[in-house]
Amino acid sequence: MIQLSKRLNAVAELLVHGIDQLELEQPVLADIGTDHAYLPVYLVQKKVVKKAYAADVRKGPLLHAKEHIEQYGLGEYIQTRLSDGGGSFVPGESEVAVIAGMGGGLMQKILSGSPEFFEKNSCVVLQPQSEIEQFRRFLTEDGWCILEEDMVLEDGKYYPMMSVTKKETAMPLDNPYRNAKDIDFLYGAYLLKEGHPVLQDYLKREAQIYRELLEKLSAISDRPEIQKRIHEVEKKAEQTERAIQEMSK
Repeated sequence: MIQLSKRLNAVAELLVHGIDQLELEQPVLADIGTDHAYLPVYLVQKKVVKKAYAADVRKGPLLHAKEHIEQYGLGEYIQTRLSDGGGSFVPGESEVAVIAGMGGGLMQKILSGSPEFFEKNSCVVLQPQSEIEQFRRFLTEDGWCILEEDMVLEDGKYYPMMSVTKKETAMPLDNPYRNAKDIDFLYGAYLLKEGHPVLQDYLKREAQIYRELLEKLSAISDRPEIQKRIHEVEKKAEQTERAIQEMSK
């Protein structure tokens, strides 16, 4: 049985939760921007999905993915596909999808580039590496319902992720994004609501960084550009403290 990294294991768990929540039975998976086909191999081995596509825009990574698939004898169940996002897929070809390990701006471009394909998937798990706040705003503005969120710490890096859907019947009535505030988009409404321990750890670390930075900046605050920087850091520190207070309620 293949062993996943902490990050990919959390992605897999989010997908399993989404599949259970939507009452899907061994759906077909599209792994967009696949990482050596680790996720498709794991999910096929665990019989979570009956078939999977490992897709990437570059031939090199697909060759590595194919080797990995063959190593586990899963060529019958997992196909590689050269695809720029979802561009080489037909709507309905997969029932669930994953996009993990790339910037939020690129993910937004991928989702917007093949809307018919992605919207046909009952559940999409997303793990953006950057531009998280903007990406959460895009999802809600584009009509995606965020079903669940998670966050893990691996090798000193924090990785937030979420599962989403456009199936109206799957949208929970108590979705905290219905009346989301700025802080919800910044740190994750579900993570704040449940007092997620990894987010708590992240916020405490950020608060300490801002405190130390403000001390250093205050020592040289006579320059106009430093005053501007102090104002920016104070705003971030205030947001962080507000989030910590929100989680302690």
